[in-house]
Order: sequence, then structure tokens, then C-alpha cells
Amino acid sequence: QVQLVESGGGLVQAGGSLRLSCVVSGSTFSSTAMGWFRQAPGKLRELVAFISSGGSTNYADSVKGRFTISRDNAKTTVYLQMNSLKPEDTAVYYCNSRFSSWHWGQGTQVTVSS
Repeated sequence: QVQLVESGGGLVQAGGSLRLSCVVSGSTFSSTAMGWFRQAPGKLRELVAFISSGGSTNYADSVKGRFTISRDNAKTTVYLQMNSLKPEDTAVYYCNSRFSSWHWGQGTQVTVSS
């Protein structure tokens, strides 16, 4: 069974940065496209960024130029570097395969104050 453990969230002022990590166990991580998702209160979960097994990346328009997704196959970990954070980035952040085919982890809370 695949397990996802997200970490790195916290409270930050607008304009600040955070780096999220997600350790994946129990899967063929290196051959799986991975995604970061977020869910703000009262809103649907949305895909923020994804990275292919080969390292190609794609971002939602709302985070393009501010967020960077990366992966370390040796550590079975996917990262999300978030810069120039805005209050509207406040949400619980989750990782999953690109098409969210695994059970969700607990997520990590990101709160951006204005």
C-alpha cells in the first residue's frame, strides 16, 4: 500500500517562502508522475503542479513563476518550493500521483498572512 507523508507547511507572511516535502513509500516512485494539490476552505481540491517521471513540469496559472516542483528518485521524495507566497495560497497541500490514484495523506497546512 502506498503511503504519502507531507511536511514543511507553516505560517508565513505574504512574500515569504516555504518548501514542502512528500515522502512516498510502497510504490514504483521513479516511474510515476507526481503532483502537488491543494484544498482551501470551502473549495475543491486542485492540482497545483506536476512532474513527470522524466522531470518535465507543469503548473497551474495561479502559481506559475512562483512555485517549483522537483523530485529526488533516490529518496522517493517530491518537493514544492513556494516563493512570493500570497494569502490566496493558504490551503492544505497534498501530494499524490499525477492522477491522484492513491489514498490521500494527511496533507500539510500552509497559511499565508497579509
